[in-house]
Amino acid sequence: MTILQHNFNELADPMEGGLPAVIRMARTDWAVIAERMKVFIVKKFLVAAALAASISAPAFAQDKTPFSGPYVAGMLGYERVELDANGIGSAHKDGLTYGGIIGYDINLRGAVFGIEGEYADSETKYSANNLVTQGDNVRLSTDRDLYAGVRIGGEVLSNVMLYAKGGYTNAKAKVRYDDGADVFTSSHKREGYRLGAGVETTMNGVLGRVEYRYSNYGKYEGVDAERHQVALIVGYRF
Repeated sequence: MTILQHNFNELADPMEGGLPAVIRMARTDWAVIAERMKVFIVKKFLVAAALAASISAPAFAQDKTPFSGPYVAGMLGYERVELDANGIGSAHKDGLTYGGIIGYDINLRGAVFGIEGEYADSETKYSANNLVTQGDNVRLSTDRDLYAGVRIGGEVLSNVMLYAKGGYTNAKAKVRYDDGADVFTSSHKREGYRLGAGVETTMNGVLGRVEYRYSNYGKYEGVDAERHQVALIVGYRF
């Protein structure tokens, strides 16, 4: 037997696991390669997961801080306008109010501080006869109402806040007086203050509030004017 034949027989010895040595060596090499591929894939997966976590972390952090940041909202409510003429009498009228709100809040460990502005209008109208002289008629219709103020609140439950507010308000009203002979019309602006309180909740950026507001516009030509409102506010926080 030649040396070449001897070496060949060693490689092809069927007693070595029942497989030629060349095939066994190939299987060993593929097993090593497969193991290394597994390690490579696992490492790539871990890197991708870490990268995804680092990208999404700011978004999760933002969700964990409710009642913070800028927002816009719409408002729909019910109001009562009260007029009190000292020595003559008083009157009130109910109606709908509606408007828009923009604001910004900051949440400091559950204590919320914010500023907001509002533009509102209403459908409240008042009419009276025989107010000054027999047979006359007075019509009062509310117009736009501007508000700018601050609010302070606190989280009482997860995503639930109680708050109080206060600020400056400027309301406009139109007056029409008919004494039977002449008709007079005028538009008046009154400055005053507003106080309020409410409860707010939030979920995925959407906010909802129920709020009570009291506005006082002082005295004008002997008549005190004030407003009581209950409003539903829905908006979105950016």
